[in-house]
Amino acid sequence: MAENNQNKNIEEIYSLPLLPLRGLTVFPHMVLHFDVGRKVSVKALEQAMLNNQMIFLTAQKDINSESPKQGEVYKIGTIAKVKQLLRLPGDTIRVLVEGIKRAKILKFTQTEPYFTVEVKEIAQKNTRVRKVELEALMRQVIMNFENYAKLTNRIAPEIAASIETIEEPARLSDIVASNLFIKVDSKQELLSENNIKTRLTKLLEVMSKEIEILQIEREISLKVKKQIDKSQKEYYLREQLKAIQDELGEGENWNSEIEGYKERLALGGYPIEVEEKLIKELGRLKKMHSAAPEGSVIRTYIEWVLDLPWNKKTEEILSLELASNILEKDHYGLEKVKERIIEFLAVRKLKNSLKGPIICLAGPPGVGKTSIAKSVARALNRKYVRLSLGGVRDEAEIRGHRRTYVGAMPGRIINALKQAGTKNPLILLDEIDKMSSDFKGDPASAMLEVLDGEQNFSFRDHYLELPFDLSDVLFLTTANNLSTVPKPLLDRMEVIDISGYTEEEKYNIAEMYLIPKQIKEHGLLKRQLRFESAVVRDIINYYTREAGVRGLERNIAKVCRKAAKTIIAEDRKVITVSKKNLVNFLGIKRYHYDKACRIDEVGIARGLAWTPVGGDTLSIEVNLMKGEGKIELTGQLGDVMKESAKIAISYIRSRADELGIENDFYKNYDIHVHVPEGATPKDGPSAGITLATSLISALTGIPVKRCVAMTGEITLRGKVLPIGGVKEKVLAAHRAGITTIILPGENEKDISDIPETISKNLNFVIAENMECVLQTALTSMPIPILKEVSEMNNDKVAHNEKCQDNIQSDASITGITPKTTVIKQ
Repeated sequence: MAENNQNKNIEEIYSLPLLPLRGLTVFPHMVLHFDVGRKVSVKALEQAMLNNQMIFLTAQKDINSESPKQGEVYKIGTIAKVKQLLRLPGDTIRVLVEGIKRAKILKFTQTEPYFTVEVKEIAQKNTRVRKVELEALMRQVIMNFENYAKLTNRIAPEIAASIETIEEPARLSDIVASNLFIKVDSKQELLSENNIKTRLTKLLEVMSKEIEILQIEREISLKVKKQIDKSQKEYYLREQLKAIQDELGEGENWNSEIEGYKERLALGGYPIEVEEKLIKELGRLKKMHSAAPEGSVIRTYIEWVLDLPWNKKTEEILSLELASNILEKDHYGLEKVKERIIEFLAVRKLKNSLKGPIICLAGPPGVGKTSIAKSVARALNRKYVRLSLGGVRDEAEIRGHRRTYVGAMPGRIINALKQAGTKNPLILLDEIDKMSSDFKGDPASAMLEVLDGEQNFSFRDHYLELPFDLSDVLFLTTANNLSTVPKPLLDRMEVIDISGYTEEEKYNIAEMYLIPKQIKEHGLLKRQLRFESAVVRDIINYYTREAGVRGLERNIAKVCRKAAKTIIAEDRKVITVSKKNLVNFLGIKRYHYDKACRIDEVGIARGLAWTPVGGDTLSIEVNLMKGEGKIELTGQLGDVMKESAKIAISYIRSRADELGIENDFYKNYDIHVHVPEGATPKDGPSAGITLATSLISALTGIPVKRCVAMTGEITLRGKVLPIGGVKEKVLAAHRAGITTIILPGENEKDISDIPETISKNLNFVIAENMECVLQTALTSMPIPILKEVSEMNNDKVAHNEKCQDNIQSDASITGITPKTTVIKQ
């Protein structure tokens, strides 16, 4: 193909390699560089270098396609000549090409390893156009291109100058089109047009549209520059974006949002300090751009403050009768809690300005502490919100994070008030004894202000930085173990102890609440499933070991599930759960309780113990063996219990003569003390008198009464000191068949806590010292060793028999007058 044939109106056909271009259109008379990296394109270039350096260039329709197909490239392209190849690192080739003439793909003659196409040259159409008309169009194109070059600032001045020297219309249109920064589709449309007049006309339309867009961009830029300081680049960019939004009509939403905040503030009746703070924040927000990061932080803060119930209250119901009925309906027993709530209502009714008290419900799991709070809220007509404090380690969980932190938010107290929607809800702080502290702070210390009635009227959350009045909030807290609650925090709460339920209480709770609830939840009817009374007691005693009723409810649910399965599978109408078939529902018995011994035994005394799931009985066994005075303590005893055993032995040594025991027994005998169920750790001082009684029984050979159980701490002088958990221990003794219980003198007041149904069947012996314990527990009192008689007659057996005959008539033989009070109910 010769150079002198370029302008002839002859359509020639060529067979050339095809190079698809991404985002690029090549015009005739255009010289440009571009990089080639695809293997297909590289092979097409290599073939072109062997074929007189001629190649066909056309744009592909989808620039993201790595391997375009035949139908994915434009049919109209440019025959070009490869002027130069430069290989770059990474298998990339930089190529310099010159566009020669327009051409159209007739067909694809080869697809692998590169495209080869037959193309037909598109000759310029000979149309009858006046020379003057073409001259006018060319002048318009040149003038518009000069304006375009000035506005875009992306075209070199020498290119704009060289345009004026072009006299050929076709060459002018191609060079101008190649220098426009427009979409590939628009360029391809200009390339496909072979009518010179039409091409120049379309070129003018495209340039006019681009010039108009560039002028608007310049106006926006000038408008922004007038409003800002040129030295503030960041502020300039924001204002430019704002001006664009104004042009698009998107700036009104921001102003309307701010006006909405102002309307809510005007209608809310907020405190003066809150209004001043919000007005200040709204002023800051108005000066910011809507897309500014700080703007979203301020918006979130304003919404939090506006959503809080600064002056919203629910009307409190102060009806003692209604509250009493609700509490009685929802809970069985718990008389102290109910009485305290009724007292609070009575005082509140007399003096409406009473600050909300902080009540702490302390007791083992499953006794209904959390559900009591719900009932109290319902009785008072207050909103109820529960906060679980278990595992809270960060002070910010209570007081909130400062707004300087990313993702800052208020603490749990403020969040609870927002959730409640009123400023006088009932907030339950559940598991307050489970809070802990670490390097992030001590949340228990942050709770001091919340629960202090003298301070919480102006509680300041770190996020809000505004005082919020918490004095109208009724706080209830729950705890399982008060020993882990910090003393300053415990001092701010009124503790109400909730002990474990008795067997009778569990039975009534099951009959009145749990069984109907579980039957309903499992889709059964009352007539379809029946529980015998004895069965419920067996479930309580042999399938659960707890202070509360959660395990009892789970077992009842298990029975209901199996009953539902049987009803469906066997088409049964009624299922009755009895003692005989209970094992079919719950399996074999899981627990057992020690029962009173059948006979009086030597060296075995029964004590009473407290556990987190209720009371239990504790048999203490003592064996004497000839030896060298070794003392063996087994049964996983703790340090305190080991000390009690040593104290008991020291007491016995100091009273050996009075107890009829050899003075050197600790040298001649090995003493082994064992507390059965060795896998269970045991500790505490309350087994002191039990240890002493079992040791004295073993040393004297006098049996311990099988129907007696005891609890109390012992001193070296034989005094009996008070202990805790009396109610639970007495219930365990009653369950084991014990009829007489020995208690320390200072625990006499605790007998009133024992349910009357239990206490009326028990004899309580109040002991001030060990002499009283021995008189009650042993089948007979030990015979003292009198020195005078020992010197006259070394026969200890005769001496003991003589003293036994005279013990009832002469109480002065022991030299001790027991201080004993026996309470029988």
